[in-house]
Formats: sequence, structure tokens, C-alpha cells
Amino acid sequence: MTNRVNFAKTAPKAFKALIGFDAAARAGLDPALVELVQIRASQLNRCAYCLHVHTSDARKAGESEERLTMIAVWREAASFFTEKEQAALALTEAVTLVSEGGVPDDVYARAAGQFGEEELAQLLALIFTINTWNRIAITTAKVPGTDERVAR
Repeated sequence: MTNRVNFAKTAPKAFKALIGFDAAARAGLDPALVELVQIRASQLNRCAYCLHVHTSDARKAGESEERLTMIAVWREAASFFTEKEQAALALTEAVTLVSEGGVPDDVYARAAGQFGEEELAQLLALIFTINTWNRIAITTAKVPGTDERVAR
């Protein structure tokens, strides 16, 4: 089925609210960390549209090809990422895959040890938003290689 609803046009209030939530979630977070989190969640959710958008954004922001390549195997390539980034990636995986066992205490504690309470809340909000964007893009069959975002 190729003719799917255009969520932005048919649910503009919900779409605008999500854009606002996304902007609020990013506030105060390191932009490089934001992209790492969005890329990892998009990999796990198999959202090709969002993966393309966020790897492109990361490249434009100066992220290295080496680190982009290593995100999927960040545990095995830990030397490419800071402790803070590793904690964020672990939390991203736990929240994204929450149905596979919740968010383990050690994963949460690791993130809490790297982020202040407010920054941790921002990180969680970011993880929530990218998972929502992934679900919208997958459900509405967004085409990878295009960038249909409304300015966020």
C-alpha cells in the first residue's frame, strides 16, 4: 500500500505538538549526543527514513564517518564514544526496546551517574520523541532519501 495518510497535513495539531515536544526535549542537550541517540533508536526501530535524516544531519554537524559506522556496535567499539555517550546509548536501547524487559536499574543508574537530573529528563524526552517519530515515519511509509520535515 503506497497511499498512506500524510500525518502532518491530516493531524496538524498533533504534529505541531510533537514538534514542540521534540524542540523542548533537545533544549540543553549536546547536539552531537542528540544525533547519536536518534540514530541508535532509528536503527533499532528499523526506520530507514529517520536513519537517513539523522545520519545526514550528523554529517552536516561534523560527525565522523567512523563514529557513525560504529553506533550500531557501540559496546564493541566503546573507545569511539565517551562514557556519557555510552550511557545515553544504553538508555536509548533500553527505552526503545522497553517491551523486552523494561529499563534495567543498572542502565538507568549509569545514565543518572553521567547526567544531572534535569539533563537526564531531557534525554528521556528525546528518546521518547525519536521513538514517536520512528513510528510515524514507518506507519506512514516515509521514503528514505527524502527529507519531508517541517522546520523543527
